[in-house]
Amino acid sequence: MRSIGIIGVGNMGLPMLIALRRAGFQVTARDLRGEAEVAARAAGANIAASARELAAISDMILLVVVDADQIEDALFREADPAASGWRPGTVVALCSTISPEDAERLAARIAAAGAEVIDAPISGGPVRAEAGQLSLMLAGSDTALARAESVLAALGNKRFRVSARPGDGARMKLVNNLLAGINLAAGAEVLALGESLGLDPQTMLAVLGASSGQSWIVDERMSRAFAGDFAARAHARILLKDVILAMGMAREAGCDAALGDAALALFRETVERGWGGEDDAVLLRTARQRIIERLAQSKASGKTD
Repeated sequence: MRSIGIIGVGNMGLPMLIALRRAGFQVTARDLRGEAEVAARAAGANIAASARELAAISDMILLVVVDADQIEDALFREADPAASGWRPGTVVALCSTISPEDAERLAARIAAAGAEVIDAPISGGPVRAEAGQLSLMLAGSDTALARAESVLAALGNKRFRVSARPGDGARMKLVNNLLAGINLAAGAEVLALGESLGLDPQTMLAVLGASSGQSWIVDERMSRAFAGDFAARAHARILLKDVILAMGMAREAGCDAALGDAALALFRETVERGWGGEDDAVLLRTARQRIIERLAQSKASGKTD
């Protein structure tokens, strides 16, 4: 397996492309955004004129797009979809964060079209993606996973076989992302609190990083937030989408997930304030704004009384 196609070369797809090129794979890219394809070409990829053209020359296709609709468009609904060009036995990996139901439905349709499928959501962010150090949550047949092993090894140094059943990768990813969203929301709130109490941001980060409050996502995102760096590596609106999917899954399973509801409220508020296109570290700004507004309301109420 030497020729890999990537559909979606944005914040995660592009660094994954770079990792594959470094490992010696030939990579062909496809994206609806011209600027993304320009960046992919600069990173050493060939550019396909259509999803069908990409599929025709690829041993394995990675889908790294936003949602299930975009996956279905690329594979089946475009004028020249990937399914019309792939060879029997081509491995198709669903790397996007989607619902378990969508993963199951897409996997069945991919299999019916003659390809092998791996439900393969990813975690780790762009920096780890480029380094080939992603965490991969894999659900698929022994055959598909064995054929894709060299590609998966180039992408992730932590590869977890969740099960043989497509949909379980998506379930595992949503469980992970719900916890990530809760941790990030909690971190933003407590650090905004500490800041309002006069505590030094860098001291807080150092203490939390070495103590029982430590969280990888809080360490990474809040370090950037305190530096005023909200350039999008992971858009706030994307993690909002993931938390919404996770909470839907939780409700179907009969799980209350009250902390998930609280995190979801902070994400929704962040997007409603117009910050959804910024990095999800921007939750700190929302938490700060909540404190400012509530103090102002309290003072106004006091004056009225």
